[in-house]
This record gives sequence, structure tokens and C-alpha cells, in this order.
Amino acid sequence: MSERPSRRGFAKRPADAEQWIKAADTPPRDAAASSFTARLTIDITPDLRGRIKIIAFQRGVTVADMLRALLEREFPPTDGAPS
Repeated sequence: MSERPSRRGFAKRPADAEQWIKAADTPPRDAAASSFTARLTIDITPDLRGRIKIIAFQRGVTVADMLRALLEREFPPTDGAPS
């Protein structure tokens, strides 16, 4: 009888929220990914997704770059906050 390897959940909820938040600050193992420190996933409607993609295409930028710029504008660093 073969043993099945244990499977960890893809989006397992953290037991300790503070520790989970701080864990995102660990440096990536892949040097190519060093410019990105965390991934953010949100649920949006297909209509909104389509509008975002069209606007990004019209501006000649990627959706990711456009949304990063938007988030930087809306949530600028504050004094004493980690950047």
C-alpha cells in the first residue's frame, strides 16, 4: 500500500495574522522576482476586469503596471511606515 504525500492547502488561512503579515517581508528566493515582494489577489466582476484591460491596452501599459501605479498614488508611504 503506497502512502499519499500530505497536501498543503493553496490558500491556507494563517493561524497568527501578525506573523503572516510580517512573513511577506522575507526576501524572495528567486533573484528575478526580487522587484516584487508580495502578491495581492482580489475578486472583481468580469465587466470591471474587461474595463481595466481595455484601459491598460489603450494606455500602452500592462494591467499589473497600471494597477501598481494606481495603488502607489492612492496609498503613498507615510512617515515611519516601511516602504
